[in-house]
Amino acid sequence: MQGNIASAEGALAAGCTFFGGYPITPSTEVAEHMAARMPKIKGSCFIQMEDEIASMAAIIGAAWTGARSMTATSGPGFSLMMENIGYAVMTETPCVLVNIQRGGPSTGQPTMGAQGDMMQVRFGSHGDYSIIALCPSSVQECFDLTAKAFNLADRFRTPVFLMADEVIGHMREKLEIPDSVEIVRPKTLPEGMLPFTPGPDGVPGFAPFGTGRYTHVTGLTHDERGYPDTTNPARHDALVRRLVSKIEDARHEIADYTIVNEDAEYVFVCYGAPVRTVKEVVDKRKVPKTGYLQLRIVWPFPEELLKRFPKCRAFIVPEMNLGMIVREVGRHVKIPVIPVSRIGGELHTPEDLIEAVKIAESTT
Repeated sequence: MQGNIASAEGALAAGCTFFGGYPITPSTEVAEHMAARMPKIKGSCFIQMEDEIASMAAIIGAAWTGARSMTATSGPGFSLMMENIGYAVMTETPCVLVNIQRGGPSTGQPTMGAQGDMMQVRFGSHGDYSIIALCPSSVQECFDLTAKAFNLADRFRTPVFLMADEVIGHMREKLEIPDSVEIVRPKTLPEGMLPFTPGPDGVPGFAPFGTGRYTHVTGLTHDERGYPDTTNPARHDALVRRLVSKIEDARHEIADYTIVNEDAEYVFVCYGAPVRTVKEVVDKRKVPKTGYLQLRIVWPFPEELLKRFPKCRAFIVPEMNLGMIVREVGRHVKIPVIPVSRIGGELHTPEDLIEAVKIAESTT
């Protein structure tokens, strides 16, 4: 199955009942497949909106009716969604956004893969907030991580992102579809509790429209009733810190990763399509002294995992951009961090990474 279609099937397996989107290369197959499948599923709705701004607004509205909702986009469409992404964060709306990344800036390379949106997904909307972003490196992970994204969205009441790339989105591989996937719905709002009163984990219970509870939803700074309170510095401070900490404090719980060769001296930190080249170098070619940390969830960044390599002399970060997550790695370690950047749409070759290991050896 193709990666994009596997992502759509993962969403359906997780109980997605609303898709609002606008076609854009290289994510269009996600919408096309949902358009074909959803009319055959009772209670489901597919709608093509007039643009990506409306698409993001539509899935937010659907989520507030209790639907598991999703959209899919790429590059320029992702940029258009940023204002409403901030609204979803502030209103604590659980929804899923699939971004099949392509080369940019602007319209760039519509049919070529990239990982150029990894900082935009973290910081693209204005203000302070935190997000959850998953990165598949195979067709199987497109299915599995899309299904997982819905549980994370409901668990933390936040938009969750599947940050794939054209390489994985258009790749065809064997896919094992389970008989069922785990579905974790959001906590219900206890009787008598105000709609934005946080629980011990910082996450409020959820009372969608139509469940008999009155809820005022606004992107303005608000109190626990949901009513605007925009000129109170203490109110804004408490609200925004909670929105950040409910995710950042749960980094250990959220993290999804694979570690190979904890005693390695040269460790690749990888996510998405470059994982495939790293596995070729470390698992198959058995390049001496190498290991890797594969991140299936990049944000919140699991900085503690970098300490799992006590003999590491240098980290090597291959990315299909000019260096994004490599900066995050460098913030948390005191040893050399070597970027291996590749743009233009092509994957790293094994020789690129073997050469990076030689550079690491000469540096350390």
